[in-house]
Amino acid sequence: MGVSRDDLLAERCVPCEGGVPALDADEVAACLAELPAWSLLPDGAHIRREWTLADFRTAIKLANSIGALAERERHHPDLHLEGYRRLRVELTTHAIGGLSINDFRLAAKIDSLAPA
Repeated sequence: MGVSRDDLLAERCVPCEGGVPALDADEVAACLAELPAWSLLPDGAHIRREWTLADFRTAIKLANSIGALAERERHHPDLHLEGYRRLRVELTTHAIGGLSINDFRLAAKIDSLAPA
Protein backbone atom coordinates (compact mmCIF):
# COMPACT_ATOMS: atom_id res chain seq x y z
CA MET A 1 0.00 0.00 0.00
CA GLY A 2 1.69 3.18 -1.18
CA VAL A 3 0.16 6.01 0.80
CA SER A 4 1.43 9.49 1.51
CA ARG A 5 0.29 12.10 3.99
CA ASP A 6 -0.87 14.21 1.04
CA ASP A 7 -2.99 11.29 -0.23
CA LEU A 8 -4.55 10.88 3.20
CA LEU A 9 -5.34 14.60 3.37
CA ALA A 10 -6.83 14.70 -0.13
CA GLU A 11 -9.15 11.72 0.18
CA ARG A 12 -12.48 11.84 1.98
CA CYS A 13 -13.60 9.18 4.40
CA VAL A 14 -15.94 6.65 2.82
CA PRO A 15 -18.77 5.35 5.02
CA CYS A 16 -18.04 1.79 6.13
CA GLU A 17 -20.87 -0.55 7.07
CA GLY A 18 -18.58 -3.54 7.45
CA GLY A 19 -17.88 -6.35 5.05
CA VAL A 20 -14.36 -5.13 4.28
CA PRO A 21 -11.22 -6.41 5.95
CA ALA A 22 -9.26 -4.32 8.41
CA LEU A 23 -5.86 -3.13 7.25
CA ASP A 24 -3.10 -5.66 7.84
CA ALA A 25 -0.03 -4.94 9.97
CA ASP A 26 2.09 -3.83 6.99
CA GLU A 27 -0.60 -1.44 5.76
CA VAL A 28 -1.01 0.01 9.26
CA ALA A 29 2.76 0.47 9.57
CA ALA A 30 2.91 2.26 6.20
CA CYS A 31 0.12 4.64 7.22
CA LEU A 32 1.62 5.30 10.65
CA ALA A 33 4.95 6.14 9.02
CA GLU A 34 3.16 9.11 7.42
CA LEU A 35 1.63 10.21 10.75
CA PRO A 36 4.42 10.12 13.36
CA ALA A 37 2.38 11.85 16.09
CA TRP A 38 -0.02 8.88 16.19
CA SER A 39 0.64 5.57 17.91
CA LEU A 40 -0.81 2.11 17.52
CA LEU A 41 -2.45 0.76 20.65
CA PRO A 42 -1.47 -2.74 21.84
CA ASP A 43 -4.75 -4.22 20.55
CA GLY A 44 -3.66 -3.33 16.99
CA ALA A 45 -7.18 -2.02 16.30
CA HIS A 46 -6.86 1.61 17.45
CA ILE A 47 -4.54 4.56 16.87
CA ARG A 48 -4.11 7.40 19.37
CA ARG A 49 -2.83 10.94 19.60
CA GLU A 50 -2.61 13.06 22.76
CA TRP A 51 -2.09 16.73 23.55
CA THR A 52 -1.54 18.68 26.74
CA LEU A 53 -2.93 22.10 25.92
CA ALA A 54 -2.57 25.48 27.59
CA ASP A 55 -5.93 25.42 29.35
CA PHE A 56 -9.47 24.05 29.37
CA ARG A 57 -10.74 26.53 26.78
CA THR A 58 -8.03 25.52 24.30
CA ALA A 59 -8.69 21.82 24.89
CA ILE A 60 -12.44 22.23 24.33
CA LYS A 61 -11.83 24.33 21.22
CA LEU A 62 -9.66 21.57 19.74
CA ALA A 63 -12.18 18.86 20.73
CA ASN A 64 -14.97 20.86 19.06
CA SER A 65 -12.88 21.39 15.92
CA ILE A 66 -12.17 17.65 15.74
CA GLY A 67 -15.87 16.93 16.28
CA ALA A 68 -16.89 19.25 13.43
CA LEU A 69 -14.29 17.66 11.15
CA ALA A 70 -15.52 14.17 12.10
CA GLU A 71 -19.08 15.15 11.22
CA ARG A 72 -17.99 16.45 7.81
CA GLU A 73 -16.01 13.27 7.17
CA ARG A 74 -18.72 11.01 8.62
CA HIS A 75 -16.10 9.11 10.63
CA HIS A 76 -16.15 9.59 14.38
CA PRO A 77 -13.28 9.24 16.88
CA ASP A 78 -13.39 8.66 20.59
CA LEU A 79 -12.52 11.94 22.33
CA HIS A 80 -11.27 11.98 25.93
CA LEU A 81 -10.69 15.16 27.95
CA GLU A 82 -8.87 14.60 31.23
CA GLY A 83 -7.26 16.82 33.81
CA TYR A 84 -8.99 19.87 32.26
CA ARG A 85 -6.41 20.26 29.47
CA ARG A 86 -5.28 16.82 28.28
CA LEU A 87 -7.04 15.68 25.13
CA ARG A 88 -6.73 12.16 23.74
CA VAL A 89 -8.17 11.04 20.41
CA GLU A 90 -8.56 7.38 19.47
CA LEU A 91 -9.58 6.12 16.06
CA THR A 92 -10.84 2.74 14.90
CA THR A 93 -13.46 1.59 12.42
CA HIS A 94 -16.08 0.03 14.69
CA ALA A 95 -17.95 -1.67 11.82
CA ILE A 96 -14.92 -3.86 11.01
CA GLY A 97 -13.39 -4.13 14.47
CA GLY A 98 -10.08 -2.71 13.35
CA LEU A 99 -8.31 -0.01 11.40
CA SER A 100 -9.36 1.14 7.95
CA ILE A 101 -7.92 3.78 5.65
CA ASN A 102 -10.62 6.12 7.00
CA ASP A 103 -8.89 6.17 10.39
CA PHE A 104 -5.68 7.41 8.81
CA ARG A 105 -7.45 9.90 6.57
CA LEU A 106 -9.14 11.44 9.59
CA ALA A 107 -5.90 11.33 11.61
CA ALA A 108 -4.09 13.29 8.87
CA LYS A 109 -6.88 15.87 8.81
CA ILE A 110 -6.83 16.15 12.60
CA ASP A 111 -3.07 16.78 12.40
CA SER A 112 -3.68 19.60 9.92
CA LEU A 113 -5.90 21.51 12.39
CA ALA A 114 -4.24 20.60 15.68
CA PRO A 115 -1.14 22.08 17.33
CA ALA A 116 2.08 20.14 16.87
